[in-house]
Amino acid sequence: MASDTAGPLRLLAEDEQDLRVISAAVQDAVLKVGDIHWEKGPRRLTVGLNRYRWENGRRAERVRSALQVGGVLNVQSRKIRREARRAVLELLALTFEPGEAPGGCIVFEFAGGADLKVEVECLDLVLADVSDAWAARSAPTHEDATTP
Repeated sequence: MASDTAGPLRLLAEDEQDLRVISAAVQDAVLKVGDIHWEKGPRRLTVGLNRYRWENGRRAERVRSALQVGGVLNVQSRKIRREARRAVLELLALTFEPGEAPGGCIVFEFAGGADLKVEVECLDLVLADVSDAWAARSAPTHEDATTP
């Protein structure tokens, strides 16, 4: 059972099972297009987001978090306009499409059919909460499930 006093998350994904844990933690996070930053030189993608704290039980809270992906070779987007920096995206899931081992693509799946496909040398993703939590207006709901 989740505690009502869950502390900040700090998670590392180095394989698909780890990525599934992080995907559950960021389900229903919201972000602006301008919160997505790809640095070609250091081959790093950083995404700032407002994460719903599923692990905090019944208390409806969000927290500012950062996802950072290392070893990024390429980034492709679909239905995301870079110039619409203030447009809001709702993150549904993170998945991994294996490629030449240990590489592949991390896919950020957003509501409305948008996605971000991040080609990586290997799975190297970190999630960290970077602020105090605040009360959310409501908890996200899902038609086909009662929990994320």
